[in-house]
Amino acid sequence: MKTLAVTPGVKDSLELLEMDEPAESDGSVLVEALDVGLCGTDIEIITGQYGEAPEGSKHLVIGHENLGRVISAPKDSGLSEGDLVVGIVRRPDPVPCEACAAGQWDMCRNGLYTEHGIKGRHGFAREQYRADADALVRLDPALTGVGVLLEPTTIVAKAWEHIERIGKRAFFDPKVAVVTGAGPVGLLAALLGVQRGLEVHVYDRVEDGPKPDLVRSLGATYHTDTLTESGVLADVLLECTGVPSVVMEAITKHGLDAITCLTGVSSTGKELQVDVGGVNREAVLGNDVVFGSVNANRGHYEAAAEALKKADKDWLGRLITRRVPLEQYQQAFERQPTDVKVVLEIKAG
Repeated sequence: MKTLAVTPGVKDSLELLEMDEPAESDGSVLVEALDVGLCGTDIEIITGQYGEAPEGSKHLVIGHENLGRVISAPKDSGLSEGDLVVGIVRRPDPVPCEACAAGQWDMCRNGLYTEHGIKGRHGFAREQYRADADALVRLDPALTGVGVLLEPTTIVAKAWEHIERIGKRAFFDPKVAVVTGAGPVGLLAALLGVQRGLEVHVYDRVEDGPKPDLVRSLGATYHTDTLTESGVLADVLLECTGVPSVVMEAITKHGLDAITCLTGVSSTGKELQVDVGGVNREAVLGNDVVFGSVNANRGHYEAAAEALKKADKDWLGRLITRRVPLEQYQQAFERQPTDVKVVLEIKAG
């Protein structure tokens, strides 16, 4: 079968390969891959910054954002032929640690987890794959064209869940939410904020293209100025860029008792002059909370599936700005100015 794979650690080694059909030992459910979404993680793996092949393999099949359809499944699996499914990216470590044993592999404490298309497991950019039923999430058929957005939605579903749990520390009645970055994760964070009835403000540098209209179509406010310049004082902030200067604004420019969630991963080596004493003083006197969040467990996948089911499907479809056939994969990685989410079509149509 056709697969899109890299040699981990080797820059620009991405190639279309023929590999064996998935082994039955991989899982009892056989899935036909439909779509794979691309993101910055894939770019970093392709440029050789990280990535780990499965044991015994030279190559790593890429692709963690995914959508597929069940070809066959055991009768007692809860899945049937034709079901629309998404494979859960992170799988618990084999020890397992206390968190993985509790089904919270997103909080793995020993780092022995594996991740499809990233760390120790082949990804979903292949014509077929196998998985056990507990590693698959069934989607509403109405999400056929947009279900590939589930995995990035899980990131912000987890972020919002943790924000709300932290909010229960004391009185918590948020009115205003800020999202920094209008990429796919930022836009989906804004969607979940609007679904919660909040006044949502989204900040990005782009002045034209699809992003401003996508934000406004949600009923949110789009900003091209900075958080400092706008004067918006948020109760909840989701930082989705990883840009150091934007991160510092999200940490320091907000209302009292604010909760800031960092989801963007920053590059290292960039230095900022920071008044640590001033930041500490404001955080302590303002009852601030700042926390980081990455990955997701099954509960977050299910919450994300409900959020997408409730969302406007036309709006979700507009997030996917390009669809590229697998055989033309090089074009998918040629960045276009109007790109929001680029999707590889593993199975056309």
